Amino acid sequence: METVYIALGSNLDDPLEQIKQAVGKLKKFAIRLESSPFYGSKPIGPQDQPNYVNAVVKFETDLSPIALLDKLQSIENEQGRVRLRRWGERTLDLDIILYGNQQIQTERLTVPHIEMKNREFVIVPMFDLNPELVLPTGEKLADIYQQFNDHQMVRFNESLDN
Repeated sequence: METVYIALGSNLDDPLEQIKQAVGKLKKFAIRLESSPFYGSKPIGPQDQPNYVNAVVKFETDLSPIALLDKLQSIENEQGRVRLRRWGERTLDLDIILYGNQQIQTERLTVPHIEMKNREFVIVPMFDLNPELVLPTGEKLADIYQQFNDHQMVRFNESLDN
C-alpha cells in the first residue's frame, strides 16, 4: 500500500459539487481517505475564467501509479472534463502530487508533481492534511509552506460532511 496525495480543482458547472462528486468516486477505491478543507483560488492561467475550488486528498492505495492515473482520468472524463486550453477552465482536474516516497518520471506521469511547490492551492491544503510531511526529495513541506503564509485563497466553511 502507498500513501498518495491528489490535488482536486474545478471552476465550471458547480465546482464545489464537482469536487464532492469526485471525492465520492475516489472513496470507492481509496483506503482511509482524508480531505483538506476546500479553498477558493484565482486561476493561474488565463484570467478570463471563473475562480477555482481546490482541495487535496490523502489516501492509501494498492494501485500502481499508472493504474491510479488511469482511474483519475476516468473520473475526470465521467464528470465532463474537456481540455480547451492550457491552464484553462475545467469541470475537474485530478493530479497525482505524491505517490509514497517514489520519484517517477515517465512520458505520462511526473511525481512529485512538477509544479507542486509553486502552487498555493496544492501546498496549503497539503499542509492542512500533514504539516509534518517530508517530500521524497527530502524537503519538508513546512519549509515550502512558509512562502505561502500570506496566500490569497479563501477557505470555505464547507466540508465533505456538509
